[in-house]
Amino acid sequence: MVSARRSFQGALPIAAMRRLSEALAGTEGEVRFELDFGRDGFDNAYLDVRVEAPLTVICQRSLEPFVLPVHVDTRLGLIRFEREEAALPPGSEPLLVAEDGKLALADVIEDELLLALPLVPVNPDSTLPDDVVPPSPEADSGEGRSDNPFAILRELKK
Repeated sequence: MVSARRSFQGALPIAAMRRLSEALAGTEGEVRFELDFGRDGFDNAYLDVRVEAPLTVICQRSLEPFVLPVHVDTRLGLIRFEREEAALPPGSEPLLVAEDGKLALADVIEDELLLALPLVPVNPDSTLPDDVVPPSPEADSGEGRSDNPFAILRELKK
């Protein structure tokens, strides 16, 4: 595929990716991908991976599920031995290929999506529940409130 500079594009159901599905809150939707094989100017084999997927994760702020649009655009340098990693150009991630040269493309796509998942997903549209958010300073009208642990310090400062 490298010497022929093959390209592939298509879609895979998210539910078909077992490892990714275990990390998600829902498996609806599909992954759209484009894969391009080739050789760079230094004769290194590579695989360009472009993936878009709407992944349902749990917001760690609100604990509600939300759809996180994930975009992956990376170049993987195809190597057969770990010592070849040093020869890869900057910006290229190593991908160790089996000795028979075969590559499971669905697994590569799934691996890249797993790597793209945030450790702590947060919905940018979410807000904290009212019982967690402290009252705003404008709402705190009592200057010497007894339940304020710093009220005594305020008095000492005067």
